[in-house]
Amino acid sequence: MNQRTFLLMAGLAAVAPLGLIAGQSASTSAAKTAKTSADPKTPWGDPDIQGTWTSDDTWGVPFERPKQFGTRATLTEDELKAREKTVSNSEEFVETGGANHSPAKAQIDAAAKGEAPPPPPQGRFGRGVDSAPVPGHWGEFARRASHQTSQIVDPPDGRLPALTPEAQALLDAKMKMRRDPIPASYTNWSYYDRCITRGVAGSILPVVYGNGLEIVQTPGYVAIRYEMVHDVRIIPTDGRPHLSSNIRSYMGDAVGHWEGKTLVVETTNLLGDRMAVGVNGDGGAPYSEDMKLTERFTRVSPNTINYELIVNDPKTYTAPWKVAFPITHEPGYQLFEYACHEGNMAMHNMLSTARLEDKKAAAAGK
Repeated sequence: MNQRTFLLMAGLAAVAPLGLIAGQSASTSAAKTAKTSADPKTPWGDPDIQGTWTSDDTWGVPFERPKQFGTRATLTEDELKAREKTVSNSEEFVETGGANHSPAKAQIDAAAKGEAPPPPPQGRFGRGVDSAPVPGHWGEFARRASHQTSQIVDPPDGRLPALTPEAQALLDAKMKMRRDPIPASYTNWSYYDRCITRGVAGSILPVVYGNGLEIVQTPGYVAIRYEMVHDVRIIPTDGRPHLSSNIRSYMGDAVGHWEGKTLVVETTNLLGDRMAVGVNGDGGAPYSEDMKLTERFTRVSPNTINYELIVNDPKTYTAPWKVAFPITHEPGYQLFEYACHEGNMAMHNMLSTARLEDKKAAAAGK
């Protein structure tokens, strides 16, 4: 057991009993208060941001702003109506550079009525040999159209700042490795593919499914549990400093404080050159160990928290940049078990096949 693991287990042991008692009591209180107030308080006086939230309503908004929008941060009414059509059909954009697909709303409605759902659409995440490794009904969809033209809101053009030469070299090397048809090792796959972690940003940026997170508070702590890959962050808000820079982890060291009704969380002590600030922690250039993330959670209505993330990593990006979007509470929305590689032979089978291809190539060479 290393020092980081010991510290985390000790922290969980210290916080868990208090969280079970105060967290359950506060969650009940918050649920009652949230019906009538956008500025609820916990029994000990902190702003109450507890509950189950989702970033689903931003699913389909491009991560970077399409260039035709320039510095315009919101859609026109006509553009919004066009997006509303995609939301009503749950057919998301493919503007984020990833393979975006959500099941049609008709499938969800049919399931709710106990009827046989229509078949999912063909394509990369439809049926056939290029199907997604998840059933279609797992997909999530926006409940209302977003006015945002991009998730990135700063710089003003909604585009990522230029990479440093060192970061560009790391990105080029990563993309070359990802394109290798015969993987050399398990490192050819991302930490998300291997069900290890999606990192801080990758855990909240909206994707095809699993966009839920649960926030629980106790005096001096805020805990965030993410649905996908089951990462949990325990964030002290008692004014303590960051841990020694010798102690690092995939999710980093998060320290929080309150600014009015806004929870501000600063995260440092990250492991560098492993993940990126992008979809599932894999999209984009690997960030450095010097990266600092600043998050803001501001409850603006009973069912809405405005979320902001500022990325400051001079070794990777030539300027800081910011993402912002709302996370919402939806009636009946729950977090479900995310059993990823338990009993899954995919990695073993893929690498075994790759080694057989190596032997074939070696034999052909002889």
